[in-house]
Amino acid sequence: QLQASGGGLVQAGGSLRLSCAASGRTFSRYAMAWFRQSPGKEREFVAAITWSGGSTSYADSVKGRFTISRDNAKNTVYLQMNSLKPEDTAVYYCASRDGVFYSTTSNYDYWGQGTKVTVSS
Repeated sequence: QLQASGGGLVQAGGSLRLSCAASGRTFSRYAMAWFRQSPGKEREFVAAITWSGGSTSYADSVKGRFTISRDNAKNTVYLQMNSLKPEDTAVYYCASRDGVFYSTTSNYDYWGQGTKVTVSS
């Protein structure tokens, strides 16, 4: 089970940190990712991290502004979002899979419920 939190309303240029707490499985074995979905759009890849935290990947649209990290001792993955833009407004979902990470939704087995991020201009 994945539980995402940390969303909210923020002004453009501001920051938020999302958290995703995992339970019920061996968290440290799993690659983790964040996706987001805006109204009327498909769910899109944001960032991913390997089980060890040694490798990460980002969508071009967030590269240099967002940072994904994880704390396996706390079974939690984070998404630090800086320099937020109105176009970052979406529901953000965390996801996990056994093995390496991918940037496509179909490769992920487990999903959190989503946390809403709204960036005002």
